[in-house]
Amino acid sequence: MKPVLALVGRPNVGKSTLFNRLTKTRDAIVADFAGLTRDRHYGNGHLGKHEYIVIDTGGFEPDAHDGIYKEMARQTRQAVAEADVVVFVAQDHDLANYLRRLGKPTLLVANKAEGMKEGAQLVEFYELGLGEVLPVSASHGQGVRDLVEMALATLNLPEIDEDAEVVDDGSIKLAVAGRPNVGKSTLINTWLGEERLVAFDMPGTTRDAISVPFEREGQKFELIDTAGLRRKGKVFEAIEKFSVVKTLQAIESSNVVLLLLDATQGVTDQDAHIAGYILESGRAVVVAVNKWDAVDSYQREMLMRSIETRLPFLKFAALHFISAKKRQGLGPLWGAIAQAHRAAMCKMSTPVLTRLLLEAVQFQSPQRGGMFRPKLRYAHQGGMNPPVIVIHGNSLEHVTDTYKRFLEGRFRKAFSLEGTPLRIEMKTSQNPYKDKDA
Repeated sequence: MKPVLALVGRPNVGKSTLFNRLTKTRDAIVADFAGLTRDRHYGNGHLGKHEYIVIDTGGFEPDAHDGIYKEMARQTRQAVAEADVVVFVAQDHDLANYLRRLGKPTLLVANKAEGMKEGAQLVEFYELGLGEVLPVSASHGQGVRDLVEMALATLNLPEIDEDAEVVDDGSIKLAVAGRPNVGKSTLINTWLGEERLVAFDMPGTTRDAISVPFEREGQKFELIDTAGLRRKGKVFEAIEKFSVVKTLQAIESSNVVLLLLDATQGVTDQDAHIAGYILESGRAVVVAVNKWDAVDSYQREMLMRSIETRLPFLKFAALHFISAKKRQGLGPLWGAIAQAHRAAMCKMSTPVLTRLLLEAVQFQSPQRGGMFRPKLRYAHQGGMNPPVIVIHGNSLEHVTDTYKRFLEGRFRKAFSLEGTPLRIEMKTSQNPYKDKDA
């Protein structure tokens, strides 16, 4: 599982800027006034071969009792609970005391430390009693790599052996993902025919991702409930129980993801975020709309429109309508899951790919880019789960996204790639005379 780093501090100390540095994105909104980040924000980062998840939080006011600051504090507490290492971006005794009581690995960061040296300028940070102080400048990138190295070293992660053989027992790792209370645990219980997971009519009944071995018609599965199993006595805890981190980690470790939507509530922002993460992770996906029996024809029509407008990037995925509680529509799901897995693991020969590529170019040539028209010469497979097709040629930087989608459609049809993302990479051949004088 990827380790999790949570950025914690009072408002306007530069957490979102640091988040963008750690994830090498601009996904977190950044502006020069307090309290902009209210919800937890998640992103992926890596240092060499080691990958990690970063959580950006809103400003934390430990004594907040009402209003938005109370909600931001609750979001931050949940992020700390999910984290393996807390990155404390602050100079605050109340927060330091709170983190010290938790006993979780914590790195103390002095942000906005352009030109700051060890000594008098850092004395106030050492007074917090959280050990070594790491000066960084998130806006300039200074000290950020040292921060990540220190965070990962704290966890004593094992070395990654890329040459180690992976034992494949033929099981399909299937993650069931979705918002709280869409029926994930109920669906798995229905599949298993027993109450293996706690199902309760309240959002967030379960918290940790768990896996359950399962076999159907000779095919082995490892079912992963991304909400997870909880003790019934803990159901009414006040803290938010839906763990986004567990969902992200379960998606990363799966072969196929079943994205479960709630027909009674339509497609929400959270559904779209989870779907986007599935796509980003490159996992095969099947979309199932649960509680289909509980909506009328008008609601069904509106739901279909919301799927088309909010999840257009999942057009490659099969769409099914089910009722986990009433066992309706569950049979066809297995065929779609098996198809998505086959597509994700599809092997494509170089001669066939090249022939398909040249046929596509003959049918429709790419547009000219400036003085040059892209020349697509041959293609080969560059990976599986998801399938990657690498195309070689000249001036390929001018190939438009529209033309890439055209090629993707032809490759998908030829290899029956329903249910899996398909990535196309362009590699332009170097001109051997480019740097020589005429």
